[in-house]
Amino acid sequence: MSLAEVGAAAPTGVPGRRGRLHAPAPVGVTQTPARRNGRGPESRLSTLRSEAPLILRPTMGKGREPWVRGERGAARVSLTAGAAGPLGGDHLELSVHVGAGATLVLSEISHTLLLPSRDRATSSTTTRVVLEHGATLVWLPEPIISARHSQHVTTTTVDLAEGSRLLAREELLLGRHGEPSGQLLQRVRVDARGRPLYHQDLRLGGDLGRTPPVAHEHRALGSVLVVDPSWSPGGHPAAARLGESAALMPLADGAVLVSALARDSLDLRAALDAGVAALGPPWDPGHRR
Repeated sequence: MSLAEVGAAAPTGVPGRRGRLHAPAPVGVTQTPARRNGRGPESRLSTLRSEAPLILRPTMGKGREPWVRGERGAARVSLTAGAAGPLGGDHLELSVHVGAGATLVLSEISHTLLLPSRDRATSSTTTRVVLEHGATLVWLPEPIISARHSQHVTTTTVDLAEGSRLLAREELLLGRHGEPSGQLLQRVRVDARGRPLYHQDLRLGGDLGRTPPVAHEHRALGSVLVVDPSWSPGGHPAAARLGESAALMPLADGAVLVSALARDSLDLRAALDAGVAALGPPWDPGHRR
């Protein structure tokens, strides 16, 4: 793996966190041609820039990975927190561009804790993803914890070209231990070949009593969206119930959504992992060729 461009902007304003933070973080990946020594094409980082609190670092494989199964040909980047938050008023931006035929595994080192500011301002995270023809993104973030009195808006847009593949996991925890959740609005827009594939808005209130239709008594909820062009048309797994509060639901255009509710983060991760395993090879990280 080589870095054609690596930079780190100075974390202005981070030490005291007296002002608002605006932190952009772009990631770009391209595919190199096969080598004469017989090695196949590899995905390499072409752009990697970040500043606190979003710090991006090239990494090795982390555990069992869906689709890529620890292969060396994929590029791997991990997102780590360089400061607390986001705090109320902060605006974080992550942009991901995966070039034609390239593969990126994007993961996180730790949970994201949404924290309130003294003036109860709203923080936000905007993520923009573009996958070119035949590109693959395996996106495995850690849970987002909505702390009491926090107010946050997260907006994710994904544009998929012909033949591109996506696995995107998201996990939400409604408050820390013994406290109610903050307020969270999550917007997800996934388009395939210029057409809507998966659009969802999820709003969670300041306590569990305000969101009974969504979470009931559960404090953890999440999903895994998988888009595989080999499933289209009609080749994707059938709808299935995976447990008391988890299900696998086929969508249009070769997409599947695994959705789960749980009492805590461990049960939630187990339910989502079971859903991915139910997809079978090559997405099941436990299968062997």
